[in-house]
Amino acid sequence: MASATEVGTDEGRAGEPSLVRVMGPWLLLLFIVGDILGTGIYALTGQVAKEVGGVVWLPFVVAFAVALMTAFSYLELVTKYPQAAGAALYTHKAFGIHFVTFIVAFAVMCSGITSAATASRAFAANFSTAFDLGLEGTVGVTVVALAFMAILAAINFRGVGESVKVNVVLTVVELTGLLIIIAIGLWALGLGNGDFSRAFEFQPNAEKGMFWSVVTGATLAFFAMVGFEDSVNMAEECKDPHSIFPKVLLTGLGLTLVIYVLVSITAVALVPANELGEGETPLLKVVSAGAPGFPLWVFGLITMFAVANTALINMLMASRLIYGMSRERVLPPVLGKVHAGRRTPWVAILFTTLLAFGLITFVGGVRQLGATTALLLLCVFTVVNVAVLVLRRDPVDHQHFRTPTFLPILGALCCAFLVGPWTGRDPVQYAIAGVLLAIGVALWGVTVLLNRASGRHVGEGGMKGLAK
Repeated sequence: MASATEVGTDEGRAGEPSLVRVMGPWLLLLFIVGDILGTGIYALTGQVAKEVGGVVWLPFVVAFAVALMTAFSYLELVTKYPQAAGAALYTHKAFGIHFVTFIVAFAVMCSGITSAATASRAFAANFSTAFDLGLEGTVGVTVVALAFMAILAAINFRGVGESVKVNVVLTVVELTGLLIIIAIGLWALGLGNGDFSRAFEFQPNAEKGMFWSVVTGATLAFFAMVGFEDSVNMAEECKDPHSIFPKVLLTGLGLTLVIYVLVSITAVALVPANELGEGETPLLKVVSAGAPGFPLWVFGLITMFAVANTALINMLMASRLIYGMSRERVLPPVLGKVHAGRRTPWVAILFTTLLAFGLITFVGGVRQLGATTALLLLCVFTVVNVAVLVLRRDPVDHQHFRTPTFLPILGALCCAFLVGPWTGRDPVQYAIAGVLLAIGVALWGVTVLLNRASGRHVGEGGMKGLAK
C-alpha cells in the first residue's frame, strides 16, 4: 500500500521540501500542447507525404490513435503514482530490475538527444531557406546545425530557469506558426486557389502498397505526437492531478490532432505531395505558394523558434537525466559533477552535446533522426503499456484513473508492431539506436565495476532520480 507522501501529497519526503502545486488545468493544457507541437509537424510533413501522397493527414491520425492508447496507460499510472519520475518509475515499480529501469531511462535520454539533433537540422535548413543562403544539400547546413547545438549547450551550461510561464509564451509562438498555415489554407480556399482534392489522393509507395505505406508514414508521424509523456513529470506540481490529468491530457492530444490534420490538408492542397517531400522545409514552401506576399523570413523565424524550443527542452531533459542516473550510481560519478559557479551539471551537458554532435555530423537527415526518436519512444511505450497491467496487482489508498484493460494490451501490441523492421524502417535507425544504447550499457558496466570496488550498490537511492 502506498503511503501518503508516495502518492504526491504536499508533505514531502523524509523532511525534504515538496514541489509547489502551481499548475491548474489551463496551464497544464498549454504545457501539454506546447510539448507536443514543434519539430515534428514543422519538419516531417514532407517526408510523410513521400510515403502516402496527398493523404498526408492519414498517418498522423494513425499515429494519434497509437499515442492515445499509450496516453490512457500514462493516465492510469500518473494518477496512481503522481510523482515526477515517468517511465523509469513505472518500470521499476512493475519489474523491480535495476538494469531494465536503467535501459528505459537511458532510452528516454537518447530520444531527447535524437529529437534535439532533428530540431537542429530543421533549424539549419529553415535558417538557410528563410534568408536565401543556399546551404541546402551542402555541409553548410551541418555547420549551422552544429553551431546551433553549441549555442544550446552554452545556454544549458549557464542555467536555464524553466518555468510554466515561459512555456506559455513558447507555446503561443509555435501555435501561431501553425495557425498561419491554416489561415493561408482558408484564404486560398476562399479565393479558389490550391487543389484541396489532393488531400484525398492516395499515392502509396509502389513497392510497399497501400497498407505498408501508411504504416511507414505513421512511424514518421509518430515523432510529431510525442511529448505528452513529459507531462507526467509535472504531476507533483499540479493541483489535484488525479482529477484534472485525464481530461486535460486527452483534450491536449485532441487539439494537436485537429491542428495537424488542418495543417496537413493545407500543405498538400497548396504544394503537390512530391514537391512537399523535397528538402527539409515543407511549411516554408506552403507559405511561399499560398501567400507569396507574406515575408518568408518572418515565418522562418517562427519555425526556427519552434524547433529551437524543442531542441532546448530535450537537451535540458537529457543532461539532467544523465546527471540523475550518475547520482543514483548507475552511471560513472564523473557525469554527476556540478559546476561550482554555474551550479549546472557541466559534464552531463558536455556528454549529451557530444552525442548530439555525432548524430548531426554522421547521421544528418531529419527523416532518420526523427524516426529514430520515434523508435526509441515506441520501445519505451511498449514497456509502459505492459507495466500498467503488471501494476494492477499494486493497489493504492486513493482514487485514480483506470483505463479499460484492452487499451494497454492493444497499445503494447501496436507500439511493438511499429518498432519492427516490417514497417519499412531504414536499418540505419536500428543502428543509431543500438549504438546509443550500447554506449549506455558500456557505461553501466563501468559503473558496476566502480561500485563493487568502492563497496557501493547500483540504485542505492531507490532509482528515484532516473527520470527527474
